[in-house]
Parts: sequence; C-alpha cells; structure tokens
Amino acid sequence: EFIATLDEDGDFELSIGKVKAKRSNDANRYFWQLVGQLSEKINVSPEDIYRTYIKDIGGNYEVMPIKDEAVETWQSIWKQRGIGWQCDIIGESKLRGYTNVICYYGSSTYNTKQMSRLIELCVQDCKEQDIETMTPSEMALMMQNYKEN
Repeated sequence: EFIATLDEDGDFELSIGKVKAKRSNDANRYFWQLVGQLSEKINVSPEDIYRTYIKDIGGNYEVMPIKDEAVETWQSIWKQRGIGWQCDIIGESKLRGYTNVICYYGSSTYNTKQMSRLIELCVQDCKEQDIETMTPSEMALMMQNYKEN
C-alpha cells in the first residue's frame, strides 16, 4: 500500500536487512563501571583501558588498503566515530601506492559474543586488582538480557 502512494517520478532505494539485537544498557553500564574502578586503581585513563581491550576482541576489524597520501586523513575520519574506533598501519600493500591499515570497530557494533569478550577481559583485570565483579551466573543473566534487547 505504501509503495502505491509514492510519486512515480522519484528515485527510491529500498533495503531489507536482518534486525540486530540492541545493546543491553546493563552490560554497557557494567563494563564502564568496571573500567572506571580499574582506571582509578591502576592510574590509567578509562579511554586507554578501553582502547587496549578493543584490539584483543577478535573479529572486530577490517584490513583496508588506503592510498599512501590518504592514510592520515583516513585514520582521522575513522577515529571520529568514537573512542574505540582505531587504526594502525600494518605495512605496505601489495597494491602499488597503497598502505594496509587495520581498522577496529568500536563496541557499539559488537554482537553478544564480542561484548561478552570485552567484559570478560575487564573482569580478568579487575580480579587481578582485587576489584569486586559479578559472579559468573550474574554475568550470564546480564548477557542473556543483552541478547534479548
């Protein structure tokens, strides 16, 4: 019915995609609560702690060949997307005049498995610093809610 109401002279684009589960605010809030406590304990900024974890998640990056003269601009634009959006130069591309750049996605794009890994990394570090964390069953329940939201 909606399509029939559209002006025939206009250009249109239609896309259909699988609905992704939304992030659980509880999981995100818990992660940042732990990061804050860890930051205070080890005297490292929360942003630096977060950025370190991002690179340890796995499956959350793309390797892109970027024109040599555009690498700096590319990195600047990529990083504007958020704290976790990072780039590292990994070397010369097989394409002449290009550099391979590994581009990490921030946690706002993470699926349940990746978000669980992010929290687990932080929990491990917190335990090493005697910072209280949730029990495994509490974590499982929170991540179940992550799947459902």
